[in-house]
Amino acid sequence: MAAAAGVAPGAVGTSGGGRGGSSVSSAPPAAVEAVAAEWMLEFACSCLCRHFAEQSGAEFWRWRDVAQALINGLSQIPPHQKKTVYLCQLLIRTAQGKRLGLHFENDQRFSPLESALSFWTLLEKEEIKLEKLHEDIRRLIQIQIVAVYMENRYFKEAAEVLERLFTDSESDKPLRVKLATIIKTKDPYVPLLQNFSYSLLISKIKSYIELFMKENETNFLIQEATKQVASKGLEATAWQNRPLEVNENDKSDLETKQRRHLGQKPKESRVLQSLNNMKNVEKNGVSLACSRKRQRWTCQEDLELKSGVREFGVGNWAKILAHGNFNNRTSVMLKDRWRTLSKIGQG
Repeated sequence: MAAAAGVAPGAVGTSGGGRGGSSVSSAPPAAVEAVAAEWMLEFACSCLCRHFAEQSGAEFWRWRDVAQALINGLSQIPPHQKKTVYLCQLLIRTAQGKRLGLHFENDQRFSPLESALSFWTLLEKEEIKLEKLHEDIRRLIQIQIVAVYMENRYFKEAAEVLERLFTDSESDKPLRVKLATIIKTKDPYVPLLQNFSYSLLISKIKSYIELFMKENETNFLIQEATKQVASKGLEATAWQNRPLEVNENDKSDLETKQRRHLGQKPKESRVLQSLNNMKNVEKNGVSLACSRKRQRWTCQEDLELKSGVREFGVGNWAKILAHGNFNNRTSVMLKDRWRTLSKIGQG
């Protein structure tokens, strides 16, 4: 497995100094900046983890940009921050794992999930106490690397990546043989790929995140921010409960800005759709969808649904959902929409 190319390292810096003792004026500015950068990166990683676990797309991408900017601005990774940097990069790549056209490596053959696997390998080297969870996540990433190629009908590429993924070790042989057999069938919906799904991978990474967050509860910025929020709790509550007043001119201007913003970042919008689709296929997807506001079906979504029915047949809503590009939909929504289209003669 190739090491991740173009990885910006972590901060130069002292470890946790600068919180007391000598006055700020006597401290070297570079050292102060280094310590502050470490705190900020730890805080950004914490936010990234939380929003990945909650599958809150917009906030995840916002903190991704913050974390990536901090990482890119640092010259080397201090030993105590290696896990922080590696985890940020793992989450960023896993969240975009189904975008085969996106490349994080200089070698264009490497998919986002292959790049994620390289960072998972680095994380594994940083700790040895979670052997079972490590192994589960590694296998899920390997399986999903192949599965994503197959879902996109790139069977030749799936066979090629299989050669890159596995060594000749006896421990790797059973899974390698199974995946090789699956690739020959050219069926991306065989039980193995369905049982070790992308949503299961996300769930396992969430388990790892939970453990990571418990280990990093002492982050200085989090502690100080928590104190501030607690001391101003009543004010914060009052502000959150304040009714939002928007006049028609402001509303029109806001909608215009939103349309312009979406027009400038079509790739990011597609990534958000991908994250939402992953959330919808989880077991609690139906209840999550019910809490969202009802949204109209677009012409593009109708075309995606019709195309999916032609390819997979009526009733295979889970396959159609995984294959198509839908916006915050569940398989139940697809079924209901197809019934509506059929009634009006458009099915």
